[in-house]
Amino acid sequence: MNLTLDMAFLEAAMLAGVRIVAFLILAPPFSFSGIPLRIKGMLAVALSLLVAPQAATGIRGELDTGTFLLAIVSQLIIGGLLGFLCAMVFAAVQSAGNLVDLFAGFQLSQAFDPQMNVNGAQLTRLMQMTALGLLFVSGGAELILNGLFRTFTALPVTGLFDVSTGDKLLPGLGQLFIASAQIAGPIVVVLFLADVGLGLLTRVAPALNAFQLGFPLKILITLLAGGVLFLALPRVVATLTDDMIGLMGGVH
Repeated sequence: MNLTLDMAFLEAAMLAGVRIVAFLILAPPFSFSGIPLRIKGMLAVALSLLVAPQAATGIRGELDTGTFLLAIVSQLIIGGLLGFLCAMVFAAVQSAGNLVDLFAGFQLSQAFDPQMNVNGAQLTRLMQMTALGLLFVSGGAELILNGLFRTFTALPVTGLFDVSTGDKLLPGLGQLFIASAQIAGPIVVVLFLADVGLGLLTRVAPALNAFQLGFPLKILITLLAGGVLFLALPRVVATLTDDMIGLMGGVH
């Protein structure tokens, strides 16, 4: 009994797997360290076999050693770039949480969370964890993977990405700051006005020591306004997911 291997399919699956692994390492929500590496590896193998027929259309026969090694490096760079673009868009949630923690006075208790790779205070980590959960629950993770699959049509596994793709990093970085300001803006404004009011009260009645009373007041304002922010977080995550897919679709 003779078994024949389709080398084009096998090489396409291997090259697609390199791109997918590099993407899963950096892109949320798959970059979450709480997901076991075994599960990530199994997911990468399953996805590479699923996308291999689409990726194999760009392979004309068996590749030689030099071309195959160059394609591996290329897929590693492409997958890392796509994952970094997604992580940069999703970092708006973390930046918004850092802004709120800064104005609320929570930054004194910041710590590094090794599972989410987040360095921030309570609200930053809570917002990041909630956003990651919403990506899984709302189907955003499937949409991100669908956007990754579409890149195999625009960027064949044997091709190189355009150098001008790096020009998307600066607009994406500006979009990160704009999105974080839009998410945390209302709470930041309320906390800033609270500080101004406490300052005016201190000038009028210095004996009241208004700033000492301001700590529990700002905590109360943050909790009340934070509840409104968490109600709007599903819509924010949906918008960020669309932005991720748009950035991946623009890479060529």
